Amino acid sequence: MKYTQLGRTGLKVSRLVLGTMNFGPVTDEADSHAIMDAALDAGVNFFDTANVYGWGENKGRTEKIVGSWLAKGGDRRDKVVLATKVYANMGADNPAWPNHDKLSALNIRRAVDASLKRLGTDHIDLYQFHHVDRSTPWDEIWQAMDVLVQQGKILYAGSSNFAGWNIAQANETARRRGSYGLVSEQCLFNLAERRAEMEVIPAAQEYGLGVIAWSPLHGGLLGGAIRKESEGGASRSATGRAADALKDPQQRAQIQSYEDLLSKHGLDPGEAALAWLLTRPGLTGPIVGPRTAEQLESALRAVELELSEEVLASLEEIFPGPGPSPEAFAW
Repeated sequence: MKYTQLGRTGLKVSRLVLGTMNFGPVTDEADSHAIMDAALDAGVNFFDTANVYGWGENKGRTEKIVGSWLAKGGDRRDKVVLATKVYANMGADNPAWPNHDKLSALNIRRAVDASLKRLGTDHIDLYQFHHVDRSTPWDEIWQAMDVLVQQGKILYAGSSNFAGWNIAQANETARRRGSYGLVSEQCLFNLAERRAEMEVIPAAQEYGLGVIAWSPLHGGLLGGAIRKESEGGASRSATGRAADALKDPQQRAQIQSYEDLLSKHGLDPGEAALAWLLTRPGLTGPIVGPRTAEQLESALRAVELELSEEVLASLEEIFPGPGPSPEAFAW
């Protein structure tokens, strides 16, 4: 496994981030534990979850599965850089009961204690804001986070799904207060979705944030969706974002060109998509969310895969990025 610093911090994390969103809803507890064991054995030390994972009536289920795995001991907790998130409403009420979600100091205090209990640990290494809270002042948010740091409940703060100006606003407020500020941003970023390159990633680099890419295969679209469709019939047909994209003739032609290119070079589409991300400036690593041990093995191979200049240039032709702002929309 290869490692890098998380943004401007002294923290070393693996180039692959183990995403746990499937643990509970898709993958049962025993198989989830086996995947986490295999990831740790392979040197993956960066595990990402969220308080809301499990979804619906099972919110928090994923954190509990991670917690039961950590409770097995064997230095699991000491070896893992543990990241979770706060923002979503965790109550059963619909609509949400006031103050049971978002980033008020009250909800942050409530949410972190609940996550610590589910995870069975005394601290969270990276506590991430799952979304921007447009109603809560940053001074209040940082005051709450500084208290958690002082209490030893969290070490670092990160963001997810922030715009570039949100990153700037958050870290300028932190700087004014003498707080450490955000150290990472988790954003949607892959070959087929490169808008983060316009402002989010440049802002992250300017403020010393590591960038963590979620949905690196764009909902399976970049994992050989057309090939699987033809090989496996309805049982392996694309769903969600991938299915919607393949219905569009232009996007389908783009993905066909992508798969043809990689077939020509004897490359697996999913592994190549991950390997491409690992070449991107400022990227800490992609989040891989394996449902099975086999999917984890494929992701691990991507870390060692070096794409040729020819392949990289061809991928750029198929999926041209927007470029940084303001040049992306101006001269």
